[in-house]
Amino acid sequence: MSARIDHILHRGWDDFRDFVNPLIVLRTELSGEPTRFVKTNNGKLVDNVGNVVEDLHGTQAFGHRHPAITKAVLEVLESDSPNWFPSRVSPYAGALARRLCDRTKMAYQRAFFASSGSEAVESAMKLARAVTRKPKILSIDRAYHGCTFGSCALMSPGVFRDPFAPHLPGVEAIPINDLDALDKAVSQADVAAIVVEPIQLEGGVRTLSPEYIDALCALSEKHGALLVADEVQTGLGRTGQFLASDTWPRRPDAVLLAKHLGGGLLPISAMLTRKDLWERAYGADFETSEAHNCTFSGSALVCVAALAALDLITDDVVDRVRRDGDAFRALLRDKLAELPGFVDVRGAGFVVGIELSPAKNPWLNFEHFGMEQLSHHPTTGLLLCHRLYKRGYFCFVCGHDWSTLRLQPRFDIPWETLEAFAEATREELARLAELD
Repeated sequence: MSARIDHILHRGWDDFRDFVNPLIVLRTELSGEPTRFVKTNNGKLVDNVGNVVEDLHGTQAFGHRHPAITKAVLEVLESDSPNWFPSRVSPYAGALARRLCDRTKMAYQRAFFASSGSEAVESAMKLARAVTRKPKILSIDRAYHGCTFGSCALMSPGVFRDPFAPHLPGVEAIPINDLDALDKAVSQADVAAIVVEPIQLEGGVRTLSPEYIDALCALSEKHGALLVADEVQTGLGRTGQFLASDTWPRRPDAVLLAKHLGGGLLPISAMLTRKDLWERAYGADFETSEAHNCTFSGSALVCVAALAALDLITDDVVDRVRRDGDAFRALLRDKLAELPGFVDVRGAGFVVGIELSPAKNPWLNFEHFGMEQLSHHPTTGLLLCHRLYKRGYFCFVCGHDWSTLRLQPRFDIPWETLEAFAEATREELARLAELD
């Protein structure tokens, strides 16, 4: 390890506390969340005292610092190729766009790249208004679409949204899987788009029902509203399909990708859409063609990382995610079924939610812990995470539903590790049940 990296790893923790966000540091200390990671080993994280941690967060689909993705990025750094192209004509962006469109069997023919899922959402919102010239954009209650100003307006009410009002006008949330509410909302003449997650991860790992998906596809097409699938957390093989929306009655008009698109090394997001929609929004002339852009969109390093990640997401790997994901959820359900704190396991592929019942013991609530402002949240999920941290597993509760653990294993995780996690979860939830 170089002297520069060694110095950063020695001082950077305290610098983060002092100059970035002290409350994040305090939260990790109170919860026992592992933070001081100094290296990786076979896709896992290793902290400064040698503890090895399996990351179930979901951004690292092939573990931390996968050698093939690292090698691809190093090849660019060791070459004399430009990374950024001032004309915004990047051959790396072109290669990545073609690859993504090919993987969708050319259902999409245009790609816009940025750095985060939030920016992909923003690009879809702008596309919808530019195409339809209508103002209203619909989302689903308890959605999580990002923290930029437009995407924030699509969020569920709460700390991610409320402090930033007034929000982007014309944005409205409707209940999940409510066919009557969907029909009433989309049939209005002013709807530009409805933005949906095939599975709401932060909302509690809630899946859109088949009937609701059918209605989404039919009603949006009937009334001229764009259907946008936010697949930042469900796409690229995560649910056991390349896109979770692959089997919908019609393809969404736009699909959004991010998270592990950059192979866990570099930040990149993509909005894929059809050629005709892009031309209606941006194809009038040279000036309008750049009406939506991002300075470092499509730079060499991030696109090469994404291409290397796509090399790893083969059909066989996606099939394995589906099979092992089904078996993993069944194993969890079998292990936890008899425990009093367990409610349900749900999801698809390697998107897994474990719903838990609130603790009944008054000692196991946030008021007792001196955090009255959090008293409306259940504690069982966080307490279980706390205990699993000590067993070497990094997981956490859903942002909008603290009763549900959200698990997104890496695609190449050994089955024995999933079995060990299921057993550890059973043991720790049983101990919490004894305390309760």
